Amino acid sequence: MAFCFFASDLHGHADRYDKLWESIKEAPPEALFLGGDLLPSGFGLASLDPAHRDFVNDFMAPGFERTRTQLGQRYPKVYLILGNDDSRFEEAAFLDVATTGLWTYAHNRNLVLSNYQVFGYSHTPPSPFQLKDWEKYDVSRYVPPGCVSPEEGRRTVPCAAHEIKYATIQKDLEALAGERVLDNAVFLFHGPPYETKLDRAANDGKMIDYVPFDLHVGSIAIQRFIKARQPLVTLHGHIHESARLTGSWRDQIGKTHLFSAAHDGPELALVRFDLAYPDQATRQLL
Repeated sequence: MAFCFFASDLHGHADRYDKLWESIKEAPPEALFLGGDLLPSGFGLASLDPAHRDFVNDFMAPGFERTRTQLGQRYPKVYLILGNDDSRFEEAAFLDVATTGLWTYAHNRNLVLSNYQVFGYSHTPPSPFQLKDWEKYDVSRYVPPGCVSPEEGRRTVPCAAHEIKYATIQKDLEALAGERVLDNAVFLFHGPPYETKLDRAANDGKMIDYVPFDLHVGSIAIQRFIKARQPLVTLHGHIHESARLTGSWRDQIGKTHLFSAAHDGPELALVRFDLAYPDQATRQLL
C-alpha cells in the first residue's frame, strides 16, 4: 500500500498551503505530490526584479519544515514539479531546498516510492499566456488558435533557439520513460491529456479570425503516451475549470487512472488515493 495526497495549482495562496499542511498532520500520507503552479500567479514575469519576494524560502520551505518537525518520521515523501505559471528562474531555489530533504524535485526524473516508479514532467503545450519557461510544442510545431508560440512570449531563463524550435513534449516523454515497463508507475504532470474530462477549457464561443478555439486544450503527446504505455496513475492540473465543466476530476484511459487537482474555486482541492486501490481515490474541497 502507498497512501498519497495530490494537490496542484495552489498559485501561492497561503490559505491553501495552510490547509494542505494541516491535512498532512491530521492523517500523514506516505507521499505528497505537488503538480505545479505553486507560486503566486504572475510571479514569473516579475521574478527578475531584485526586490521580488522569495516565496520558496520565505514561505514554502518554512511551512514544510514546521510540518516535518511536528511529524518526525511520519513526514511524507514530497515530490513536486513546477507549472506554466511558475518562473524557471525559481527552479534553483526549489533545487536548493531539495538538498535538505524537505521535498524532491521531480521534473524530468525517474524516482522511487516503495515498490512504485515516480516520473515528473512540467511542460505543457502552447497557451495564450506570455511566460514560456515551461511550454513546448506538443507533437509538432502547430500552435492552436489564440495561443502564443513557444518561440515568442517571455522567458526568465535562456533556452537554446534550436531547443525552443524543435523540441516537443512527445520526444521528451519517449526519452523520460525509455523502454521501462510502467504498470507500477506514477506520472506527475502539470498538463492534462487531450480530449479527456481533465482538459476542458471555457472557450465556448471564442474565435479568432473566424476560427473557433478548441474546447479541449490538453496535450496530444500526453494522451498518446498514456494510451500506449499505460502507467498505473497519472496526476494533472493546469485547467482549473475543467472539473466544473465536465463534472469530473478523474478519468481513465485503458488501465490508467487519471486524477486532476486543478480547481477554479477558492478552496484547496485535495486528492487522496492509495496506489494499491486507485479506483477508490477521493477529492475533497477544503
